[in-house]
Amino acid sequence: MEKEFGLNDVVLMKKPHPCGENRWKIIRMGMDIRIKCLGCGHSVMIPRRDFTKKIKKIIEKAEE
Repeated sequence: MEKEFGLNDVVLMKKPHPCGENRWKIIRMGMDIRIKCLGCGHSVMIPRRDFTKKIKKIIEKAEE
């Protein structure tokens, strides 16, 4: 199953961030995907391959 995600989507990751939040916003897309924690604002860069494995579901799509 190919998960369709795009810039500014809010996604749910399988593992929560150490701050306790597991909702993340996609802030950059390319070979690597940068996501920002909606709890503490920390951002992380993940290779696209790992991101597609670690994502659980898309909570909200960004408006076009």
